Order: sequence, then structure tokens, then C-alpha cells
Amino acid sequence: MRLRQHEYLVAVKAENDLKALISLVCGVSMTEQGVGKWLRRHGFTPQRPARRSYRQQDEQVRAWLEEEYPAIATRARAEKAELVWADQCGLRSDTAPPGRSWAPAGHTPIVRVNGRRFRVNIMSAVASRGALWFTVFPGKFTAKVFCVFLDRLARQAGRKVHVIVDRHPVHRSKAVRTWLEENAERVELHQMPGYSPELNPDELLNADLKHHVHAARATSADDLARETRRFLHRRQRQPHIVCGYFAARHVRYTIQ
Repeated sequence: MRLRQHEYLVAVKAENDLKALISLVCGVSMTEQGVGKWLRRHGFTPQRPARRSYRQQDEQVRAWLEEEYPAIATRARAEKAELVWADQCGLRSDTAPPGRSWAPAGHTPIVRVNGRRFRVNIMSAVASRGALWFTVFPGKFTAKVFCVFLDRLARQAGRKVHVIVDRHPVHRSKAVRTWLEENAERVELHQMPGYSPELNPDELLNADLKHHVHAARATSADDLARETRRFLHRRQRQPHIVCGYFAARHVRYTIQ
């Protein structure tokens, strides 16, 4: 088949729909098994689609990958500065799944959870050498919280830090810009293209955190904060796992 027909096939998930599409486009009737064999023969495999925002601008992403990020990395090396990736996330007791367990067929297991709603927020930063910095806080993510985190990050790094973040309104606020101007020799902030979280290795730490810390089982905000800190302290002692975040396909460009 022609490439244009391949593109039609990729956009359809179910083999049943593929059968109808092949019949419509090519006038050929195939069985579901035949469709599966044909797809595998041409290099297709069943996959869960990755999410991308329709607001993402491909041209901005291309410029980031080919021009902006390489320039930032070159500057950081020339200044012997630390290059880190930062992000914030939250854990909520009422949205976290309780996990999975074994049970006899037809008997769904029950996990007792706290019915109260509470949350904690996390600001973290990772470096490709395996370093991890974080802060856990109960309130909202504000410019003050961000500036305090940047100040502590620079002190603990012991040298200038280039910090790469997304375009959260706090990162672009007047208070943050003022603080950065006053601390230009210690911290420099860079913003990634909008709606492109897959480009940030720190997002993989967030996913790791949410997978291992079961917020629904916490009995209070203090309990959830304690479990969150315990997990992040453990990851600080496991730099090989932090390095592994940077080996993921969508963020591998950060170490190439």
C-alpha cells in the first residue's frame, strides 16, 4: 500500500475498524487475523498512544531541540554550571488509585482509605548526573515558594545553576523575574516550549513518585507529606535511577 494509506491505518486503533478502512480505501476484504499479520509484517505493533496537547507548536519544539537547548547546554558547560530540570506536581488523596492486588475471581478486594480530601505539593529538580533536589509544601505553589527553592538549589549545588522549567505562570511572574535579576550570577532560568511536558525529565520523577506513593492510603496531609519525603530521600540515594529518567526516549536529547 502507499504511505498515505499507512497513515490512515495508524490513526485507527481497533482491528475491526482497520478491516472496514481497508475495505473502503482498497476494496479488499480481510479477516481480523489477517489485518494483524499484515500490520506486524510492515513494522506495526499494538501500542498505547502517547498524549500530546493540541496546543503544542511543532515549530517551537523543533527550535528547542535543535537550537535553544543545545545553546543552553553549551553555555552551562562553558560556565561550569549545573544544568537541572525542574517541575512541580501535587498528590491528592481523593484522586490517587489504591493500586492493584490479587483476589479470587468475582471477589473484588477492598482497600480502606481515608475519605477526607487533602493534598501536598512538590517542587523538584534533577540533573543528568543523578542529583535530585526537592521541597514538599502543603500550600499553593507561589512565586515566594519558587524563589526559596531556587535559592536553596543554588546553595546546595555550590555553583551557578541553569534551571529549565515549563511556562507555568509562577515561573513568568514579576516577582520571580525580579529575584532572577538580583541573583543573575547564581541562577539562570530557561523555559521550554509550551504544552510539552514530555520534554522534561523531571516529569518522569513525578510519575515515579505518583506510582510509589499511594496518596489514597494516607490518613492525613502530614502522613502524605512524610511518605512523599521518604520516597524522595530514597531516590536521592539512588542516583542510578535518576540517571535512568534521562534515558527515556522523549528526553534522551538532554544527554546526547
